[in-house]
Amino acid sequence: MLDAFTLDQLRMFATIVDEGSFSAAARRLQRVQSAVSHAMANLESVLGLTLWDRQTRVPRLTEAGQVLLMSARRVLGEVDQLRRTAEGLAGGLEGQIGLCVDQIFPVQGLVDLGRRFAIAFPTVGLRIHTETLQSVVERVFDGTCQLAVVGPAAETRDLVRYHVNAVRMLACVGRDHPLAKVRGRLSAEQLIDQVQIVLSERGQQRVPDQAVLSQRTWRVADLSTKHELIRAGLGWGNLPEHLVREDLLRRRLIRIRPEAWNPQGHTLALTAVHRPGLTLGPATRWLLGTLTEVCRREVTGRPAKAERARARFKPVE
Repeated sequence: MLDAFTLDQLRMFATIVDEGSFSAAARRLQRVQSAVSHAMANLESVLGLTLWDRQTRVPRLTEAGQVLLMSARRVLGEVDQLRRTAEGLAGGLEGQIGLCVDQIFPVQGLVDLGRRFAIAFPTVGLRIHTETLQSVVERVFDGTCQLAVVGPAAETRDLVRYHVNAVRMLACVGRDHPLAKVRGRLSAEQLIDQVQIVLSERGQQRVPDQAVLSQRTWRVADLSTKHELIRAGLGWGNLPEHLVREDLLRRRLIRIRPEAWNPQGHTLALTAVHRPGLTLGPATRWLLGTLTEVCRREVTGRPAKAERARARFKPVE
């Protein structure tokens, strides 16, 4: 009867294999050898199989035993995972976290964040969404995500806010675009009839146009499409410096400087937000601190000290 099948028997089974003998397993498990031998006899009886070849001086696994060992280890691994998850939940660890970031957040920073999160919190599920403008903060308002990283155009009233970093935006064109040949500052007259590629939201409640100088616009719903259209010479537009750094270096993109804007480019502040009543568990607190660190490193192109990033990560009044 499988009713008599126990995890203790499985753990003894795997330990005997690991230690190489019944006696060594008994010492490791702090049991008498007779208890280990009795447990193995009971396990074989329950399964209706011979797991050990006892004809040799040191018992060896039979073919059936070798097959069942893999299943036993898998079961024990799941049980250990269950125990760790339960202990984490009992200690306030979150079961799952939803994070939504604006598309101007550095993708490589997000990859690094995910890699480190998986190591630090292996039992916590993580859902990552990417949106634009107000659509980002809507994922917090509708309960889809606990945390979000938004740009300055998003409405964040009634939310707890934390400064993450500022992303510098650069006006760019493809190397074959007519504006790429113009030297110096570009006047409003030079830009007004040129196609400007504008990032636009999909939803109904859209944020008003941001930094639009041309009368002719092409609208896209994601940053990667905007990047590719500009690089193909089909229009001009603003792109995050961290995204185009390599393109500018290899002259696949050419930076332009509209007179209407700061010649150094303009910056967009990124802010992490969550609802006021959110319980900040260990994984959530870790995300809030690490978001600043990974973003700063990608935006500046230089490593950031985690301790310094976390020390400055305080709610914005």
